[in-house]
Amino acid sequence: MTTLHRPAPAPRPYRPRATPFPRVRPPVTHPARQVPDRTLARDLALPLGAVGAALLVTALMLTGETLHASAVPALFALLTAAVALRTWPLLVPLAALVSWMFYDGFVLHRRSEPAFQPQDRTSLLVLLLAGVLGTGCAAAVRAVRRHPAR
Repeated sequence: MTTLHRPAPAPRPYRPRATPFPRVRPPVTHPARQVPDRTLARDLALPLGAVGAALLVTALMLTGETLHASAVPALFALLTAAVALRTWPLLVPLAALVSWMFYDGFVLHRRSEPAFQPQDRTSLLVLLLAGVLGTGCAAAVRAVRRHPAR
């Protein structure tokens, strides 16, 4: 009788079914935003410009009046433009004002008394324009860096 009966299958080991988890898509990535220029040089440009103006005045006082009268405002305009290249655009008028105060108080009027005569107004305008020119050049360089030629 044993031959008429089929043998029972061997017991299967218990295997738990895998729990189906929802498929998660990776997040959609966007191009990276430009990180604003937060360098220490940008924060320190104004104090370093004031120190540069003080050193320029000291050098001019040590040399006496050997420089031509138009060379001194040009030196201060170059200093103001250099500070404007690195500082925040909102601080450019302040940088020009600091430079003008050193120029007007110690170069034009030897007793460190700023005045507001026509030559003083002209020098302030020149330094403000130098600051605006420096800021414009810095903005143009940043624009070229952001959008390179293809």
